[in-house]
Amino acid sequence: MNNEVQDCINRLKAAFPKAFIYKNDELIIEPKNNIYFRIDDIENEFDFKCKVIEWLSRPAHKGLSNWWQTRIRNGMNKFLGTSFTPAELSTIYTYIGCGCNREKAKTFVASGYDFGVLA
Repeated sequence: MNNEVQDCINRLKAAFPKAFIYKNDELIIEPKNNIYFRIDDIENEFDFKCKVIEWLSRPAHKGLSNWWQTRIRNGMNKFLGTSFTPAELSTIYTYIGCGCNREKAKTFVASGYDFGVLA
């Protein structure tokens, strides 16, 4: 793991204090709800942001209580320097959540989070 990725992990840990790296390069974001993603294919900050968008959009939008959704959304926004609303996270999850379209996720992140590229 290079310094750029380690810096991203440290910044994510600031947003999610219970985050830690588990075996098999799994970055556990929220242990209580088993929210995680693999970091073995992340080479730089851009890749890291794509993973955050892809894998945290679902728990920030659905599947958890409102309290947990808000907590995940706030942590995600803190890490990314964004202010995504619940409605925006619904759109993100629909088009690129859970890694369903990596190329579109890359385009979205590269565009500075322009929602026009998702439709």
